Amino acid sequence: MNATEKLAELKNLQAQADAVRQELAIRQPGTVTFLASCGTLTDDELVVEADGFGGAKTSIVEGNYPVDYVTKFERSFHSEAEAEEAAGEVAFKGVSPTQVLGDPA
Repeated sequence: MNATEKLAELKNLQAQADAVRQELAIRQPGTVTFLASCGTLTDDELVVEADGFGGAKTSIVEGNYPVDYVTKFERSFHSEAEAEEAAGEVAFKGVSPTQVLGDPA
């Protein structure tokens, strides 16, 4: 199999994976599903990023996301909805990141 055939196969596999994700209502890997400021006193942002398999990672980052940033807190969740709910608790309900996401990274 030459490079052109391998590339065609890869495109076909990607199309199949995209169709399965659509059927399961899950997002592509790396898709940001939630982005919010942590408050007016800090430059921290809450980010939820899909893993492409139904789960997601919730992070609190400082800096110029997504280009140049430092991760302060991070936790993986089994579902995108759980990750978004955790981010919402911190962003909108004032829950401590340590309670929702665990110890700092």
